[in-house]
Amino acid sequence: MKHYDYVLVGSGLYAGVFAWYAARAGKTCLVVEKRDHMGGNVYCEDVEGIHVHKYGAHIFHTSSRKVWDFVNSLAEFNRYTNSPVANYKGEMYNMPFNMNTFSRMWGISTPQEAREIIERQRAEIVGEPKNLEEQAIRLVGREIYEKLVKGYTEKQWGRDCRELPAFIIRRLPVRYTYDNNYFNDLYQGIPIGGYNVMIDKLFADCDVELGKDYLENKEHYDSLADHVVYTGPIDAYYGWKFGKLEYRSLRFETEVLAEENHQGVAVVNYTDRETPYTRIIEHKHFEFGTQPKTVITKEYPVTWEEGMEPYYPVNDEKNQALYQKYAALAEKEPKVIFGGRLGEYKYYDMDKVIASAMEKAGKIFNYGK
Repeated sequence: MKHYDYVLVGSGLYAGVFAWYAARAGKTCLVVEKRDHMGGNVYCEDVEGIHVHKYGAHIFHTSSRKVWDFVNSLAEFNRYTNSPVANYKGEMYNMPFNMNTFSRMWGISTPQEAREIIERQRAEIVGEPKNLEEQAIRLVGREIYEKLVKGYTEKQWGRDCRELPAFIIRRLPVRYTYDNNYFNDLYQGIPIGGYNVMIDKLFADCDVELGKDYLENKEHYDSLADHVVYTGPIDAYYGWKFGKLEYRSLRFETEVLAEENHQGVAVVNYTDRETPYTRIIEHKHFEFGTQPKTVITKEYPVTWEEGMEPYYPVNDEKNQALYQKYAALAEKEPKVIFGGRLGEYKYYDMDKVIASAMEKAGKIFNYGK
């Protein structure tokens, strides 16, 4: 059987960037992917000529020129700017919280008026915030919290905001300008043709096995390579010997609509508690599509159970303490690199995943030295 330098477990961005650098260092890689497609959660599906983000909205943004230059060497990016809208019981508000939001909510027009209202409302929390609700009110005031934070957050976490720890919301962006750009990063966009264009380039030099579970045949795959790059759940790698890490998961309902423009923006957040989904994504707006039909996806947060896709690590103290036990084992693995959102039990933006893989590959292959 063919022998490889690396077996890459998973085919998301971390493994892809590592594979790209490995190929340029003359190394051979075998990708073992449990799903029936490459790309992890950035995978796009072509529906009615629209690139559908199958696992939720992925909007690339970064302030790293190095990362931006790297992704642009793989695909041309468009000028998409993330400007989501919040729907609270039919009232529409701009996100992030900015002067357009405050003007709509309070009928005001100046930053001074907005500051005075928010400062007055924030003052109700005295002392150290004891939970997420108090922390959010301390940051943005009661009214914004009630309409635009509370219901959305409770749906996301499946718990009352008063039962969630304050540290989950360390900050909420408040802008006293009329600026609807959600991100502060220097660079932002969507790859023209969808993320598959990038993924195809990253893994172009690899052998690939789809629909295969590395952990079910670990000894076999380990025997095929000198090293393993593992991007699956770290607790699963160790057979959950200390217990299972917790995640939040998502369920998606996607439908094709016989209309050209359903909601006028790529992302609408539904911030009331009663609407069961957190947001609706209209995919064509990511690439300024003019197709006669449109594709929308409703996103429902759910409690993760075994067999489901783990999306968001539950970053509380209990889970972090458990992760540290697994991380201590991982440090003693001379032939295994643990990377990415699941391998490091960390919520990663795409640019941070890429930067992490670039750094690791750079050290191993002496790239850029």
